[in-house]
Amino acid sequence: MKSFSTENYVSTQELESIVGTAGVCVHQDTEVFWQERVEKAVAPGTKIDCTVYPNTQEELAGVIEAARNNRWGVLPTGSGSKLDWGGLLKLDPANPPGAGGLMAVSTARLNRLVEHAVGDLTVTAEAGMKFADLQQILAAAGQFLPIDPAYPQQATLGGIVATADAGSLRHRYRGVRDLLLGMTFVRSDGKIAVAGGRVVKNVAGYDLMKLFTGAYGTLGVLSQVTFRVYPLPESSGTVVLTGETNALSQTAQILLSSALTPSAVDLLSSELVAKLGLGKGTGLIVRFQSIAESVKQQSARLLEVAEKLGLQGSSCCENDEHQLWQRLPETMWDSGTKSAIICKIGIRPSEAVTAINELPVQDALIHAGSGLGVLRFEAATAATLLQVRRGCEAKGGFLTVLAAPTDIKHQLDVWGYNGSAIDLMRRIKQQFDPENILSPHRFISGI
Repeated sequence: MKSFSTENYVSTQELESIVGTAGVCVHQDTEVFWQERVEKAVAPGTKIDCTVYPNTQEELAGVIEAARNNRWGVLPTGSGSKLDWGGLLKLDPANPPGAGGLMAVSTARLNRLVEHAVGDLTVTAEAGMKFADLQQILAAAGQFLPIDPAYPQQATLGGIVATADAGSLRHRYRGVRDLLLGMTFVRSDGKIAVAGGRVVKNVAGYDLMKLFTGAYGTLGVLSQVTFRVYPLPESSGTVVLTGETNALSQTAQILLSSALTPSAVDLLSSELVAKLGLGKGTGLIVRFQSIAESVKQQSARLLEVAEKLGLQGSSCCENDEHQLWQRLPETMWDSGTKSAIICKIGIRPSEAVTAINELPVQDALIHAGSGLGVLRFEAATAATLLQVRRGCEAKGGFLTVLAAPTDIKHQLDVWGYNGSAIDLMRRIKQQFDPENILSPHRFISGI
């Protein structure tokens, strides 16, 4: 076996025999956007030799089988919109998954609709289909997939599952793993496997969907996914509240314990409120989606409560509301600034209002019902991030660094997980990927 080197050991000729000449692209010939994402995903001294684009599920299986046989490292990806999230992918010089070869395998060309069972409220599509394209297909039948992912125009279904990226709508519809009914994936040995099914009531077999959700491509490469979908709401409206912290906290508690049925309840830092032009002070935005009369009544009830507590309140709908929910994720997730750092946090929901004012960060969004949220720093040191992490842990939570310059990620553990499940996760990784070729060392504790 050859020793580790930065030389190219991935055989493009062998890959071209599987996917064709047009299906293999050396890193130097890729677009600038792709190069920047890839460079943020790998550790210094590690390089991607090429990107492979299978056209079918069978070609994907062939590529992974070749990687396993040659012990090439594989970075599974879709469109690359979240390729820079998570830990830095690297090869261990003492025990590399081969002779140092490393390739990205993109499902971007696996983007077809497999089945839309309109009456059953389920949809099956290939993992490389973009979220925005699926929503357009579902909308034609009066349905939608209730997820608010980052980069919705570029994000693929497989990438959304791999990163467990649900967004604000999780308040009413829960997380990605709760919407995922079934999946097909390619194992690390190149075999195609199926889990779950295409119906809502399915209890056969192990629940691998929950295991793969948020695994960052370390257990297998998704090729198809089946989701539960919902009817499009007739009407939608959002109440925007700003003001004093204690009043916001009381309002949130009253709302969450009431009979009102919001689809999203998000707390915003005062800096983010100002940036969005929503007023002054800490903000609470609450979205109602139902029949028109219900949206109107629920919004009015919440505004009454807020007024009694001395908060500034307003209601927006149609174009204004659409622009608000479009600008909010764009502001939080924009990674155009090279120094920008984006983190996912979790805290006890009861601590959310206090935390959003105490955290030393400008742009912060916390889902009031779950305590999960997003922090954005235009620039920060590793010491600052560790300080914020300790603050989150003191409130019963965590902080994970998603996107950041590689030098920042090199200075700290981006996951910061100190729970008791590490040994179990290592055994699961060993079971699914014994050669450690899939996203090596990219997950929690270097898995």
